[in-house]
Amino acid sequence: MSWRGIGVVFGKELRDLLRDRRTIISMIVIPVLVIPLLMLVFGGISVKMVKKAAEEPAKVMVLGEEHAPALVERLRELPRISVVPAEPDYTNLISDRKIRAAVEIPEGFLAALTSDAPAEVRIYHYQGEMKSQFGADAVRDFFNAVKDEAVSNRLAAAQLGTEVLRPFTVTRMNVAPPKKVGGNLIGGIIPYVIILMSLTGAMYAAIDLTAGEKERGTIETLLCSPVSRTQIVLGKFLMVLTAAVATTVLSLSSMGGSIVLGSRLLASSSGGGVKLPFVVDAGGLVMVFTMMMPILVMFAALLIALSLFARSSKEAQSYISPLMIIVIIPAVAGMLPGVELDYVLSLIPVLNVSLVSKEILSGTLHWGHMAAIFVSSSVYAAAALGFAVWLFQRETVLFRS
Repeated sequence: MSWRGIGVVFGKELRDLLRDRRTIISMIVIPVLVIPLLMLVFGGISVKMVKKAAEEPAKVMVLGEEHAPALVERLRELPRISVVPAEPDYTNLISDRKIRAAVEIPEGFLAALTSDAPAEVRIYHYQGEMKSQFGADAVRDFFNAVKDEAVSNRLAAAQLGTEVLRPFTVTRMNVAPPKKVGGNLIGGIIPYVIILMSLTGAMYAAIDLTAGEKERGTIETLLCSPVSRTQIVLGKFLMVLTAAVATTVLSLSSMGGSIVLGSRLLASSSGGGVKLPFVVDAGGLVMVFTMMMPILVMFAALLIALSLFARSSKEAQSYISPLMIIVIIPAVAGMLPGVELDYVLSLIPVLNVSLVSKEILSGTLHWGHMAAIFVSSSVYAAAALGFAVWLFQRETVLFRS
């Protein structure tokens, strides 16, 4: 087999794809411009919306105001709370988002502040609704302050300090270095992004180089060239793999730049008080990408095979869509807590690289697991590539009608 023939086919397909506007959009425009822009825009909008909701005075209804009128007057003075008149259908008003929350002051509340029988203050809110949560939190903070004030008064009457209530403090200290924290936080996300972007970038290339040529009627001309069918399919495979790798690298680079830029903007807007609590090791990223290369090879070969079997580009898309769903499931499973890598899971494609990525990025290297994953993934990739080559040799597949 001549590598020169493979290179000729690869060069020809590369030139054709670079002339295709859809390929440029899927490989370059979307990962480099659209995705980071969406992250920054929606991230900025989300921060502004949350900040606005937190600063906006919360409409709160007080039930049983007559049981503690002076306390309600203090509540009215808070800038975060706007007290509205009490109504019997407060639950519907909260559900309809007319008010954010309601607080019920029980009868005998003031007496309970100086007695041994505690009173129960109920706060009604809309669980899961952001503005209602902010309103309920503001009311809770107010009554917690009132409770602390009552406790302090009781201790002062007994000539005791507030320290008697806190014989000791509990402080949680993180002992993991930022590298390990980053590995656990985003170790499962990175392979998911690589898988999703590689499939997206390779899909259009695979469809255009196989089913697309069938529709254009150019595959017959290519088969008449002085190049073997094996060289043709390998050249097309290398082009699809190149598209997958290029899209993935561009996507990771642009997303990483967006995260760094976003964190710097957030730190500058908060006076430098907010920083990312983790770091990502560049060497670990290279190792993760190396471990995923056999999976990318397998994806490229499978996309070639599925697209080759299709009679049209539309049919090829219908074949590839279920593949993307099947592949995403183990990638998401690798992000679930409690799923630990072992030699059995090392043999499951996609899930294995998702799990090992977390270990690599956190600085934990199990060479036995890594070897099992790389070897098994290489076997799957070779089988998929062999299947694609075998399909390309069959006339019934190439000229299927």
